[in-house]
Amino acid sequence: MVRKIRFSITLGLLLAFFAAPQAQSVRYTELPQNIIEDRLRQFAGTDPVRAATIKKLFQEAGCVGDNLRELPVERAEAPNVVCALPGESDQMIIVGAHFDYIPAGNGVADNWSGASLLPSLYQSLSAERRRHTFIFIGFTDEEEGFIGSRAYAGRLTQDEVNRIQAMINLDTLGLGPPQVWVSDSDPELVKAITAVAVEMQLPVGGMNVDGFGDSDGRPFNDRNIPVLTLHSVTPENLNILHTDKDNLSAIKSKDYYDSYRLIVRYLATLDAARGNSSSSPER
Repeated sequence: MVRKIRFSITLGLLLAFFAAPQAQSVRYTELPQNIIEDRLRQFAGTDPVRAATIKKLFQEAGCVGDNLRELPVERAEAPNVVCALPGESDQMIIVGAHFDYIPAGNGVADNWSGASLLPSLYQSLSAERRRHTFIFIGFTDEEEGFIGSRAYAGRLTQDEVNRIQAMINLDTLGLGPPQVWVSDSDPELVKAITAVAVEMQLPVGGMNVDGFGDSDGRPFNDRNIPVLTLHSVTPENLNILHTDKDNLSAIKSKDYYDSYRLIVRYLATLDAARGNSSSSPER
């Protein structure tokens, strides 16, 4: 997440629950907290080392063969790391997080916290048949101007764009309870995550970070793809980012695990609820 500053709190976010569809029965595997935390602890190394670690974690989670790829990115030392979970249709849900960081600290919150969740989310969803094809992407060089996500989004054909039902962007989790960047997210996706949070009795807030920075959802927004960005940045913890305070001790264990639990159920809910191409939102 790139540093500037202006925050606003969306106090009406929880009211969106009442306008959301009734929650559907969803199925997924919830991994134990020790696995989530073990993957978080594997943050060490340069960007190329982190890319290799993400690939290794995907392999350990069961993403292998042609479903796991490294995509070289021009002007980046490390590739994008892409894991596909094929579904029953060619409609897609993308889940992305950048793994690069500012070397002033260890970049655990920003953004190994998001990147290291990707293999766990894959593993949690892969035990059940999915309607959608899920694409999990570890992006390189977000801190240099979204180089990895711009490269990926820019290569999408219009047909692929039309088949993407949602792009869920994870950037800086675990500094506190999860926050939705409401002003930069698709309203229907916001309603859905609010409904899931209320159902699970988990906290979720609306914290807009317009003017603070931007994130890897931007290139997908530019392609008119529905995006939701989830983070944990507030005025109280802003001083952690891009400093030597961004280390493992900055992560609040319960908030981080609750974020994983919310995200995996949210993805399973989207898979059950998002329509096919005939009922896709107008773009």
